[in-house]
Amino acid sequence: MTNLIVIIGPQAVGKMTVAEKLKEKIGYSLMTNHDSIEVALKIFPNNEKAKWKLKSRIREDVFQISLENNIDIIFTYILDFDSKEDIQYLNELKNKFEKTGGKFYLIELESDLKTRLERNGTPHRLESKPSKKNIEWSNKELIDSMDKYRMNSKENEVKFDNYIKINNTNLEPFDVTQIIIDKFNLNKI
Repeated sequence: MTNLIVIIGPQAVGKMTVAEKLKEKIGYSLMTNHDSIEVALKIFPNNEKAKWKLKSRIREDVFQISLENNIDIIFTYILDFDSKEDIQYLNELKNKFEKTGGKFYLIELESDLKTRLERNGTPHRLESKPSKKNIEWSNKELIDSMDKYRMNSKENEVKFDNYIKINNTNLEPFDVTQIIIDKFNLNKI
């Protein structure tokens, strides 16, 4: 019985920071989306197909190892709500963990653009995500992606039982973490 918490939202919304605080509070393991991305970029910087295949395999292996060893885990992810493949992937993760008797929690974060651009250049983010160190490029990618992808849900769109959407524009990561813990009665192991 292994639990999975997935934290979704657009770039620089605070997924990683909230996930790290949540990990400290409840003792789950953590894999951010950039853990697999940075490894794949380092090994296969010039081959898109190889890079994304490795990224996917790392994630699948982590989930499988977690399930085999009953290790509860937090995963951060950028989801495009207009992508059938992304929605299918999320449902597959949900089914995979619930099939074992575990729980699947979906946390969606949203924040205004000004706040996200400020967060995009924080030292902790840049240290954890080397591919984002070119702030000018990263800010442009963040803005451009808003036209390409729908990274936050519409009202009442998400139907999962264990789901919460939090606007964290004016909230500290600790406060967001406490909202999540209280909502789902998550206790430290």
